[in-house]
Amino acid sequence: MRLDLTGSRILVIGGGSGIARAIALSAHQAGATLILAGRDKAKLDETAELVGGAETATVDLGDEASISALAETVGPVDHLISTAGAAANGPVRELSAYAIQKSFNAKVIGPILLAKHFTVRGSFLFFSGVVGWRPAPELVVMATTNGALGHLIEALSVELAPVRVNAISPGIIDSGLWDGMGDEKTAFLDGVAAKVPARRFGTTEDVAEAALFALTNRFTTGTVLHVDGGGRWA
Repeated sequence: MRLDLTGSRILVIGGGSGIARAIALSAHQAGATLILAGRDKAKLDETAELVGGAETATVDLGDEASISALAETVGPVDHLISTAGAAANGPVRELSAYAIQKSFNAKVIGPILLAKHFTVRGSFLFFSGVVGWRPAPELVVMATTNGALGHLIEALSVELAPVRVNAISPGIIDSGLWDGMGDEKTAFLDGVAAKVPARRFGTTEDVAEAALFALTNRFTTGTVLHVDGGGRWA
């Protein structure tokens, strides 16, 4: 299997850090030309420097005008990747409608509007998450939006055919998300590794490899790739 993206023009939304940055680096190494978009221009510029230069632009997936403007500026692309997410965690009785809406904008409404406004020649790749298949207390919104995205990519793959539409559902990934735990991070990740069938926690490289597969395999569409080490069964 050739993970060759030479000549491909790829838009990565959320490309400023973590998983999105790893995907951008891998796509660049595979020969792609990148456009990086998101809300944090400074982080996007950092990633652009790491890949030897890339276009950068800001976008808000909760604002259709922002999405439309980005599509007009960027023009047609071969692949569009969005790793966007917005947490709305906590007990159901304490959730705000605003936080819930932001989460749906990132994971469900935003992807629909991206499909509406962008001309994509090859594929869309969106990001779900393991909690969509393994719900947990105080993660009701996260479970719902991630699960909804899993169904959305099936519907979009039928409507947008032959353009392909896929999703990646990561498990616990050492992406920088857990760095705020300080000294407790190592014990947390070791605990994850002890429980999941793969007996390790994930890395951003694991996810980037799956992303390149999704972009380059022309017979994969409407599929959620579970990069979770079996965490949805643990």
